[in-house]
Amino acid sequence: MKDTKQEPQPATVTERSKQAGDIQARWAWVEPAVWTERMLTALEEGVKGGVWFSLIDKVWRPANLRSAFARVRANRGAAGVDHQTIAMYAEHLETNLEALCEQLRNGSYRPQAIRRVYIPKPGSREKRPLGIPSVRDRVAQTALRNVIEPIFERDFAEHSYGFRPGRGCKDALRRVDALLKCGYGHVVDVDIKSYFDTIPHAGLMARVRERIADGRVLKLLEGLLTQGVMEDMKEWKPTAGSPQGAVVSPLLSNIYLNPLDHRMAAEGFEMVRYADDMVILCRSASDAQAALVRVEGWIAESGLTLHPTKTRIVDLNEPDGFDFLGYHFQRDRRNPKRILRWPREKSIRKLRDTLRRQTPRKSGVSLEAGIARVNRTLRGWFGYFQHTNVETVFRSLDGWLRRRLRRLLLKRLKKSRRSGLGTAHHRWPNAFFAERGLFSLVTAHASVRQSVRR
Repeated sequence: MKDTKQEPQPATVTERSKQAGDIQARWAWVEPAVWTERMLTALEEGVKGGVWFSLIDKVWRPANLRSAFARVRANRGAAGVDHQTIAMYAEHLETNLEALCEQLRNGSYRPQAIRRVYIPKPGSREKRPLGIPSVRDRVAQTALRNVIEPIFERDFAEHSYGFRPGRGCKDALRRVDALLKCGYGHVVDVDIKSYFDTIPHAGLMARVRERIADGRVLKLLEGLLTQGVMEDMKEWKPTAGSPQGAVVSPLLSNIYLNPLDHRMAAEGFEMVRYADDMVILCRSASDAQAALVRVEGWIAESGLTLHPTKTRIVDLNEPDGFDFLGYHFQRDRRNPKRILRWPREKSIRKLRDTLRRQTPRKSGVSLEAGIARVNRTLRGWFGYFQHTNVETVFRSLDGWLRRRLRRLLLKRLKKSRRSGLGTAHHRWPNAFFAERGLFSLVTAHASVRQSVRR
C-alpha cells in the first residue's frame, strides 16, 4: 500500500520575522529591558510626528535600573558629595533601587549636587573641570540614557564618532587618514572654547523636544542640567553647560552638535567629529575658507564660541600639520604623496610624565616589579598609537626609558650620574632590559607591521 504521508517540509521564516531579526541585529547594543521588538520596529519605521511620548515608565522600570547599576559598577568611579561608594550602594542594592524607582515614578526624584574636581590637562598648565555625580544619580542617568539614546542615535550623522555605540577614536582617525590620502590637503581645525561648560540649556532642551514630548522625562533632564555643583565647600547652580563626568553629558553634547553635522554634510563638506573635536577636510584653500565661514556662522547662531587661536586652516603643503585625537598629521616632504602620522607632542609628554612617576630613582621596588608597572602603561599607550608610521618616535622613547632605568640602577649602586653614565650602557645594554621583559615600542611596532603585510 502506497504511503500517502507527505515528507516534513523545512520550517520557513516569514518576511516579518526576517525583518525583526535584522532590526534586532542593527540595534543589538540597546538595553533589552527597555527596547522591545515592538519599540525597535517603531524606532526604525518612525513614530507619528517623529516625537516619542510615554517614556518615563521605561526609565524607572526595575529591570532597567538593575541594568543601569551594573553598568555604573563596571565603570567604577569615585563617590559623589554624599561620600557613598559603589560598594556601599551595593550593600543595600534592592532597597536603594526600590527607593530610586519610587522617586522616579512619583516625580519626587531630585539629583544631588555634583562634586567638582579638577584634573590635569595634558600639555597645559590649565586643569580640566570634572563633575562627579553621586552613585544614585549615576544610576538614574544611566537608566535615562538607556531609554533616550536610541531615539537620537537613529538621526546622528555618519561622520560623528564620539561616544557612540560601535564607534570610536580609531574609526575617526581612519576616516581622516583616508581623506588625506584622497587629496583633501586643506584642513579646518575647529576648536569650540569650553564647549561642555557653555552649551545653552534652552537650545539644548529645544533639540531634545524635537524627539521627546514626555514632560516627566524633559523635567528629569532639566533637573540634571541645573543640578548644583559643590566646589570648595560651596554650592552653585550652573546656567549653561553639561558637566563633564555626568553619564548623559556625551549624549547631550552630540545632540546639540548634530544639526551642524548635517548642515556641513548637506553642503558637501567632509567633516569628521569626535565629541567637540572636529576637523573639516577640503581639497582647496577656498573650500576650507568657505567651510570655516559656515562653521563660524553656525557656532555664533548656537550660542557657542570658537577658540580664537586654536581654530585655524592648515595647508598640508606647508611645513606645519595638525593634531587630531592624540595624533599629529603632516605631509612627508621627501614623498609628498605620503601622509605621516605620529603621537602629538602632548601625548608624548604625557607618557613621559607618567613613566617618570613610575620610575623614581629612590623607588624601593625591584627592577622587575618596576618593569612590570611601566609595561602596563607602555602596552596601553602603544595599543592606541600603534598606527604611527614614523618609527623614530618609538626608537626615541625606548632609548629615553632605558637611559632612565640605567640612572635608577646607578643610583642604587651609589654611583654619580657623571661618573657612571658613560659606561652604564655597557654594564646594562639593551639586551639586559629585553631579557627582563621590558616592553619595546620598536619591537612591538615591527611585529604589527609584519602582521599587516601578511
